[in-house]
Amino acid sequence: MNQYFISNSAKMEAFGSQLASACPAHTILHLQGELGVGKTTLVRGFLQALGHTGTVKSPTYTLVEPYQISGKKIYHFDFYRLTDPQELEYMGIRDYLAEEMLALIEWPEKGGELTPFADLQIQLFYHNQTERLLKLQALTAIGQTVVTHISNQVEFSSQSG
Repeated sequence: MNQYFISNSAKMEAFGSQLASACPAHTILHLQGELGVGKTTLVRGFLQALGHTGTVKSPTYTLVEPYQISGKKIYHFDFYRLTDPQELEYMGIRDYLAEEMLALIEWPEKGGELTPFADLQIQLFYHNQTERLLKLQALTAIGQTVVTHISNQVEFSSQSG
């Protein structure tokens, strides 16, 4: 597992940008962490790196925000408000995942067994008043490729653990 210390929101967006450049066309990312820790900020950097110019909001109430950027389908899911994982079936989660796409899923644990398996797990923690600790864990070969790419970037301080 690789760990990174992120000192502010601009650096969180930059980290998201690095993730975007490392992810193949079909990658599933799980983003875990407390409210306000920076999950959506990371997604904003990810989407902007791919060419999105509009606002990026957390899909807390809609469950999913779809994006079509440079011929790529990207889905930003937020399962925070799920009261029952079965709601994912009602919204057609399988249809979203049946095609080649990138999926960024906040609060994946709320979807239970219906949450698609992640290539990469991203955990965010409050480290001190301004810093965040970000942990990357590859769960597939795709995830390992992403982690290797990120670990080769010099702008982020890291520790392997």
